[in-house]
Amino acid sequence: MDFTLDETQSELRALAADLLGREAATERIEAHEAGGAPYDVGLWRSLAQAGLLGACLPEEAGGAGLGPVEMAVLLREAGAHVAPAPLLASLVTALTVARHGSPEQRAALAPLAEGRAVLTAALRGPGRDLGAAPAVTARLAGEPDPAGDPGAAPAVTARPGGDGWVLTGRAGIVPYAAQVSAILVPAATEEGVGLFLVAPESADLRPVRVSTGEPTATLTLRDSPGEPVGAPDGRAAEGLRLLALAGIVAVASGVLAGALALTTEHVRNRRQFGRALAEFQAVTVQIADVYIAARTLDVAMWSGVWRLAEGMDAEADTDLSVAALTVTDAALAALHTCQHLHGGIGLDVAYPLHRHFAWGKHHAHLLGGVEARLDAIGALLR
Repeated sequence: MDFTLDETQSELRALAADLLGREAATERIEAHEAGGAPYDVGLWRSLAQAGLLGACLPEEAGGAGLGPVEMAVLLREAGAHVAPAPLLASLVTALTVARHGSPEQRAALAPLAEGRAVLTAALRGPGRDLGAAPAVTARLAGEPDPAGDPGAAPAVTARPGGDGWVLTGRAGIVPYAAQVSAILVPAATEEGVGLFLVAPESADLRPVRVSTGEPTATLTLRDSPGEPVGAPDGRAAEGLRLLALAGIVAVASGVLAGALALTTEHVRNRRQFGRALAEFQAVTVQIADVYIAARTLDVAMWSGVWRLAEGMDAEADTDLSVAALTVTDAALAALHTCQHLHGGIGLDVAYPLHRHFAWGKHHAHLLGGVEARLDAIGALLR
């Protein structure tokens, strides 16, 4: 397998890195945090004008029709710059609709490409995480469902009502729920698991604080109307899960890369006892451990998104699950090491490294933690 990005992907990464380097610089992020806005609207518009929001959208929506690898390229850069914009939620949702939605639903993604809309998805339900879904995988393969699979049914149910579908249940924590034009919600039906687009005004939203500072809310539905995306046979819901898993580990990969860059610069320039910190063997060993964790995460992440782009969902699930375990374990430990190597300033919430640490903790939480990731890998191997 060749992990080298092709020309289009390399240009996309360079463009994203350059734009985010300017539009998500430390001073700009500090100003955004002081302003209290849900996200940086100026940054969002700049991403749209550069064609980055539309890169993974279908051509009928004004996009370039690119896929999971390009999504990962963009999200990794967003993580590296801890950019205060709803890229993860919007791109994962949009790419799911692009892959499983109707022509009309794909065309309706145009406002996102233009920077006039934000999308999100209910990726987690109460007490649930983005683990393996062996029941869904088995059903798609024509095999019997494994007994006792706890991840097969979402917490939300959908039934025909009126001229369409109505949804009832609690969808858990949803990022940017109050700022979006539509929320993609998995729901259990009599036929199987389906995906539905729900308007935020038809749901009860309760704000929840998270470590990244981004706005989130719990989503409670009471006979709320929903527009189906694809058939309720589990395929679209499984597609959302895999794309969300890919997106989260891509962001986490960028977060660790950004923290490593900050820490490398610090130990190179910070002097103690007349010598740069980088000259001390103990520091060198610790920064090497961070590098190894970052490379381990990168290998699993790129392998997973490549397989996902090639339609090898089962293999992608395995690789992305390994990447997710790394996010919750070795990568999180590496972020602790970065803080340690910064000394006292590493604990200062006003210091840039703190944002990387908060993002790393948040995305590890989205993945359910180490035990949940081990359970997911075990489910894939049984």
